[in-house]
Amino acid sequence: MNPMTYAEALEHLNALGPELAPTPTSAASPAPPRRKFDLAHMRTLAHALGDPQLRFPSVLIAGTNGKGSTAATLASILAAAGYRTALYTSPHLVHVNERIQISAPASPTEYSSADEPASAGPAILHPISDNDFARLYMLVDDTAQRLVQAGDLPHPPSFFEVLTAIAFCYFADLHQAPGSSHPVDIAILEVGLGGRLDATNIVDPILSILTDIALDHQDYLGDTIALIAREKCGILRQHGTLITLPQHPEANQAIGEAAATLDLHAISAADFIPPQLPTLHPLSETPQLLPPNHYTLTLEGQPLQVDSPLPGHHQQRNIALAIAAANALRNQPSDKSKISNDKGYNISNQAIEAGIRNTHWPGRLELLPSTTPPLLLDVAHNPAGAWTLRAAIAQLPESQPRTLIFSCLRDKSLTEMARILLPLFDSSPDGSPCRPHDHIILAPIDSPRAASVEDLLATAHALSIPAHAAPHLSAALAQARQITPPNGIIIATGSVYLVGEIRRLAQVTA
Repeated sequence: MNPMTYAEALEHLNALGPELAPTPTSAASPAPPRRKFDLAHMRTLAHALGDPQLRFPSVLIAGTNGKGSTAATLASILAAAGYRTALYTSPHLVHVNERIQISAPASPTEYSSADEPASAGPAILHPISDNDFARLYMLVDDTAQRLVQAGDLPHPPSFFEVLTAIAFCYFADLHQAPGSSHPVDIAILEVGLGGRLDATNIVDPILSILTDIALDHQDYLGDTIALIAREKCGILRQHGTLITLPQHPEANQAIGEAAATLDLHAISAADFIPPQLPTLHPLSETPQLLPPNHYTLTLEGQPLQVDSPLPGHHQQRNIALAIAAANALRNQPSDKSKISNDKGYNISNQAIEAGIRNTHWPGRLELLPSTTPPLLLDVAHNPAGAWTLRAAIAQLPESQPRTLIFSCLRDKSLTEMARILLPLFDSSPDGSPCRPHDHIILAPIDSPRAASVEDLLATAHALSIPAHAAPHLSAALAQARQITPPNGIIIATGSVYLVGEIRRLAQVTA
């Protein structure tokens, strides 16, 4: 069989359809049956591939908001410590390769050795190459087809299951091109949906991290924070180690009950949150909406300088989780590969500082100041994320004109998100406060799950807030640039898909 090209692999992958079934648009066109996820199916596929998930140690991260930022920060810390680090996240902003990354030495040395982790020095995370992606997609797809034909799988794996299998094979160094060395020293894995039944949950994590839990994906996870928290606690293991933070009382109770039942070691990251918030500066005085998080902590009796490029006070919780996890790994030896010393991973305070400083996680309160007017991107895709963005917008100068580009998926809490964000851009005479120079532009996302322009407009009109419509995001960005004065700001939010497309368009037209 001829090798598959990258373009062909993407075409095959996208033909699998969205991970979550779209909601029906009318009685005449009902949605397809909702997919039922079963870890037994993922384990069957993985076993046929040689169980790659068992060839490397992993950290599993679940939560509603912040899990991607936590994963990116922790992976950056481990890469800075010199470990061959893998990072698996979802969804992607622009290219699917972004989801699957492995670090490579920033300055390779002749003394580096696979038997001596970190001997190659600090490393930088890079997405999987197009060739590796195509080759491993073909491997996973061929394996899945054989399993379906043999009756070992009831149906082909889903979009996310295929990507997860590709990531596991890539991280395990299975079926790699000549010249590859060994499985990664450690993989940081972000759960896609929930936790208990997520495809990533077939690993045996040496650490489990729970970030902030809120309402989202209620159709799949439950309609209360307690039910959602229990689903996310599915990533915890008997006698394992948990890193988390105090949060909503219902989530705290569910996490506490799970921890007691599993007799695990629970570590709170609260000690790594700064006691005082840093001083905020308006946008006119800094090239970012908020200044980078910069403060000093104490770790094992030594000062730890935190200088993160991820702005917003909410990121301090995610940074704290990453620091607590890195500290726990110092005392978390693994017998799965030669990656630790007698006590655990060799992660210095300097490596933690460098990893935090070098974290790359775009689309989170990210300002593109080189555009005119400046463009702020944030992937606030649920009410909790919208509240976080609202707090950041409150730091903008009151006199600065604002234009909002907003859209979301149909299965999200459109009404609640609109109530949180749209009043901040209310140009009507009755607006409180009235902002006569502001604008709201609504446009659909290129996704079968996208909310329609009609639904978006109806939501704005129900709030008596003026809004314009655009046929697509390209037109929305062009319209925003036309109506926003140079001293104003454009804010694009509501979905990862929206931010990814707007970011791509902004870079193309910059």
